[in-house]
Amino acid sequence: MTERADRAVPVTRRRLLGIGGTLGLTAAAGLTAGAALARRPAVTGAELRSAVPLPPAFRTPLPLPRVLAPDATSGGADRYTITQREASAEILPGVRTPLWTYEGTFPGPTIESRRGRPVVVTHRNELPVPTVVHLHGGRTPADSDGYPTDLVLPARHPHTGHGGHGMHDPRAVISRGTRRYTFPLDQRPTLLWYHDHRMDFTAPAIWYGLAGLHIVRDDAEEALGLPAGARELPLMIADRAFDAGGNLAYPALDPTLSERPGVREPYLAGVLGDVILVNGAPWPVHEVDAARYRLRVLNASNARHYELEAVGDDGRRLPLVQVGADQGLLAAPVTHRSLPIAPAERYDVVVDFADVPVGGRVRLRNRLGSGRTRDVMAFRVARRAADGSRVPRVLAADLPEWRRSDAVRVRDFSFRAGRMRGGHGWLIGGLPFDPARTDVTARLGDVEVWRLVADVHHPVHLHLVGFRVLSRGGRPPLPHDAGLKDTVSLRPGESAEIITRFDGHRGRYLFHCHNAEHEDMGMMANLEIV
Repeated sequence: MTERADRAVPVTRRRLLGIGGTLGLTAAAGLTAGAALARRPAVTGAELRSAVPLPPAFRTPLPLPRVLAPDATSGGADRYTITQREASAEILPGVRTPLWTYEGTFPGPTIESRRGRPVVVTHRNELPVPTVVHLHGGRTPADSDGYPTDLVLPARHPHTGHGGHGMHDPRAVISRGTRRYTFPLDQRPTLLWYHDHRMDFTAPAIWYGLAGLHIVRDDAEEALGLPAGARELPLMIADRAFDAGGNLAYPALDPTLSERPGVREPYLAGVLGDVILVNGAPWPVHEVDAARYRLRVLNASNARHYELEAVGDDGRRLPLVQVGADQGLLAAPVTHRSLPIAPAERYDVVVDFADVPVGGRVRLRNRLGSGRTRDVMAFRVARRAADGSRVPRVLAADLPEWRRSDAVRVRDFSFRAGRMRGGHGWLIGGLPFDPARTDVTARLGDVEVWRLVADVHHPVHLHLVGFRVLSRGGRPPLPHDAGLKDTVSLRPGESAEIITRFDGHRGRYLFHCHNAEHEDMGMMANLEIV
């Protein structure tokens, strides 16, 4: 059975008038956005330039986000309280930058949990705007998934109504001051992240600091012997830009982020920054042993794509041994020379510094960057040390083995530019997001194949479920598509097939583009699991 959900019309030059410059379109008649961008595959969006002097690379020590201690561990669950509040931090040396934060830090504190042990997080909103919290990659009940209209209104600021989005949603659940989110975490061990998901304002909220890590662990993974302790490094990579006063620059139409959503015309395809931050520090350096390290990498950028490589002072590239993807361990390691990572994707990678001389440096570089955005961070080998870690040939045996023949239906979706609210937008199946409309209804337990096609870069994320990539452009998936994912990066003009099983929970969920500006401008759709 095949079911078409794609009602989009081709994206012509005429339909893209006004955003052609932003998307880098050529003047050839009839070009689609994807075809026009084929010559510029690394760019979807426009870069903001900082107006404050930027520090030299590889001078700032890499910060490690603190692990949050639970308030209580009774009743078979770990319970936490997180306050969302304004704070300032010295991101650039000698400059204080105002931020929106979880618990006063950027990134927010890391939560570490055990597979199958529930976590309950009470979020208190002391910011001047409504918020929503989404645990990205979590197998979460619908009422705790962070639906974008389920607002938490500010506790200390007068704020009423719809929070600026202006959309009618009869199912929205509005809270004042606090909301309790319950995460069962009955899922494979992996790196998740939590971030704001407020309707129409996700992009600036993440940009201003509302993002943090959540790691799920279990005994089987810990028994593998992968690098651990100080040799396991979480790396949240995010680009930002700064104004002359050291504030985070963002081209919002409404700088208060309270009423009018959207960004200025040049940035409709996505906002890129000219400063690369890792764990909130610009181009940091980390001192390592001559040993294996496990890098838990998240691309938390709004729109920037990276292709990461580890390069020694002698120009030699160190292998990147991928052991995990968005939704946990691979069946077996995959070795890369470079690794592309789109917004919201996570990769679990082992790098071995054993052959790097003491005092030597290894740079983590971005092959898609230019100028200073080609550098991400550096590692400096400080000493020889014993290394009892290993990378087993078999990592996991619990990956689902869905087959095409298991699928009860096939659906088609296009991700393309279009019109929304009388202006420019980004559409799925030709439609902008409407919280009152059900776009897809799937039965609990059903296996489906989804065929996706893009005009420009679109990292497509499904809430609740993981999926496997079956093909790209009718050909086998790429090496970095291995494992179970929740975000797939579509390149300009590219199509892909994914397969998933809708299990876990019933209710209303989302699928959307995780270019955060695209998401805010309509590129979301509703998935109802019944």
